Amino acid sequence: MAERTWKTIESGPHPYMEMLHPVCIKNYGKWKYHERPRPGVLKHVAESGDVLYTVRAGTERQDTVDIIRRFCDLADKYCEGHLRWTVRNNVEFMTPDWSSVESLISDLEKLGHPIGGTGPSISAVAHTQGWLHCDIPATDASGAAKSIMDTVYEEYVREEMPNRVKLSTSCCEINCGGQADIAVVIQHTRPPRINHDILANICEMPSTVARCPVAAIRPTTVNGKPSLMVVEEKCIYCGACFGACPAMEINHPEYSKLAIWVGGKNSNARSKPTTMKLVCHGLPNNPPRWPEVNAVMKRILTAYKEGARDWERVGEWIDRIGWKRFFELADLDFDRFLIDNYRHARTSFNTSAHIRF
Repeated sequence: MAERTWKTIESGPHPYMEMLHPVCIKNYGKWKYHERPRPGVLKHVAESGDVLYTVRAGTERQDTVDIIRRFCDLADKYCEGHLRWTVRNNVEFMTPDWSSVESLISDLEKLGHPIGGTGPSISAVAHTQGWLHCDIPATDASGAAKSIMDTVYEEYVREEMPNRVKLSTSCCEINCGGQADIAVVIQHTRPPRINHDILANICEMPSTVARCPVAAIRPTTVNGKPSLMVVEEKCIYCGACFGACPAMEINHPEYSKLAIWVGGKNSNARSKPTTMKLVCHGLPNNPPRWPEVNAVMKRILTAYKEGARDWERVGEWIDRIGWKRFFELADLDFDRFLIDNYRHARTSFNTSAHIRF
């Protein structure tokens, strides 16, 4: 038996510096400036005079092994084997050779991957796992992302928006998609339906009780068996309990709707970070193309593109014109459900990194 000369180290991912392009490593922290030769292409110039071009392409997000292999082949051909994914599921190829850029773009487009998402454009959608991987989705965030990007494709491959527009979709109300200029998030409209017959057999009741953010879940006894109950007056229909206990089913084809939020921002550029605000709710969860969601999304983006000043993000534009004017321009109805009257809001905002009272 051959002697083992290596050992397994399970301590997380490799240091990211090992994965960078050699030009990145050589000039790390010493970049002089960058520019955009065309939509989807970045040019970084270092103090040493080195130049590195980055080609950004959209992906399906749920990439198959075949797709990954094709990307790796292109990286070997043009980029010394280096590529990377962005947080919004774009794939980026880096090369110091300008003569390779056009050929790389041509090969990517032949494979069906659009080039764009840089500068004042709509970036690809950041979204949660949807039906493919997640165990608690009420909609397919991946499918909604696909239909949205089909609708706004031209704004991805061009740089004609006032500023970068970041989109997200989330398949449950936990909202792994995070803050975005415009977000599509599932919205449950009634408390979970409890299957008391199986709950005690498949759920750990203390964990399920602890999962509720508003303490609406209580132990009880049903037909002589230990079970759980929901205080409906306290329930906020978030669906967090379903992740801990599948017997507390909250997903429903009719009562799980989609809502649109706007104005989220993570960066500190020009203004402080902000949380999203609910502006439209009760939209049908209507796969596979979600036409009602896309219609609202298109109206908001059109109003923003026509009315915002250069470099204003969506939330900054709304703050300038006012919420009343925003609802008029986007042709949205305002009702009492858009007013945040959650009784613990002040406390939860104070624990956020974004807002302080």
